[in-house]
Amino acid sequence: MWVNVNPNPRKRNGTDCVIRAICFAFRMSWYEVYDDLCKVGREDCDWGHNDDIWGHYLMMRGCTPVVLPKACPRCMTIFEFTKRYPKGTYIIGTGGHAVAVIDGDYYDSWDSGHELASFFWKVPD
Repeated sequence: MWVNVNPNPRKRNGTDCVIRAICFAFRMSWYEVYDDLCKVGREDCDWGHNDDIWGHYLMMRGCTPVVLPKACPRCMTIFEFTKRYPKGTYIIGTGGHAVAVIDGDYYDSWDSGHELASFFWKVPD
């Protein structure tokens, strides 16, 4: 089920989806995640919303990456993901968007349930 929330302090709905997803998954403030991603980006000499940067950050936090099978590279929507993985915390990447899933609900500032999942990260319990 979609949970309509936006942790952006100014309620902007732009290119900060990675920050918003990480906020929900780790129960952190928008500013904490932004600052953390900027630090990792600075160390890696790239921008914080780049997949490699936020992936590096998630690995540092103990997350496990999972790429969807090549036999089905883009066949599971975020909504379908919530049915297949009803327990646990995940961050899904679509290739252009990121969203947090917690115990079968997806947290986003808009209903992204129709977006196709490309990969996901399992957040440790």
